[in-house]
Amino acid sequence: MPYVSTRDGTEIFYKDWGSGRPVVFSHGWPLNADAWDRQAYTVASAGYRAIAHDRRGHGRSAQPWQGNHMDQYADDLAELMESLDLRDVVLVGHSTGGGEVTRYVGRHGTGRVAKVVLLGAVPPLMLKTDANPQGLPIEAFDAIRAGVIADRSQFYYELSVPFYGFNRDGAQVSDGVSRAFWAQSMQVGIKGALECIKAFSETDFHDDLKRIDVPTFIAHGDDDQIVPIVAAALESAKIVKDATLKVYPGAPHGLVGAFETEFTADLLDFLAD
Repeated sequence: MPYVSTRDGTEIFYKDWGSGRPVVFSHGWPLNADAWDRQAYTVASAGYRAIAHDRRGHGRSAQPWQGNHMDQYADDLAELMESLDLRDVVLVGHSTGGGEVTRYVGRHGTGRVAKVVLLGAVPPLMLKTDANPQGLPIEAFDAIRAGVIADRSQFYYELSVPFYGFNRDGAQVSDGVSRAFWAQSMQVGIKGALECIKAFSETDFHDDLKRIDVPTFIAHGDDDQIVPIVAAALESAKIVKDATLKVYPGAPHGLVGAFETEFTADLLDFLAD
């Protein structure tokens, strides 16, 4: 399997499908690159080069004790892109991956980047503070940490329900999707999982968003129970210059069903523009 070894010796797994303009996918917590398989397959089939990596601590990548924070995640992404000499890249990030993409631009600029897609992304800041009153209280993230520590297997399986909106009236519940979510989540090392919770919830991306100077598509479901849209996409769209915002009515956090189909079509359209 293909890996890139970072400067601190961490092995980062990645998939590399197709050829053409590179589209690089960054996944959400606590998943891995497999969460992007449908989009990566569709993009590669349409004549692009689809690349999706497992964040350090997640999936098939190494589980180092150090470096489980947003700056290092962004630097790992930079090393992957530099190792593969990717240019004119479209960066696509979901949830925590959206934070990773945003911090990448904040730290490394857009010299290699042509476009950005932020889907259900955590920027500009998830945590409720005096300056960010619409964020979620620290107790919400403490509860996630407690669930991971107490019984991470059961916690991840139950988390799939609000993640994909399966607890909503009329939802087409897929136990297979929940099982796939669980299987990916169980590959995360517990230390990396816990530290990633802090990274996605407490990192302030306001300054990073201001550095995005390429066409940006911000997409978010208005029934996202994991990353509520009010403190996320609606705020990011105010900060990123000339960003295109699309709100998916009734859509959950995770890509599933009609929402996944619509977003995938929108992604192809954005790539072609």
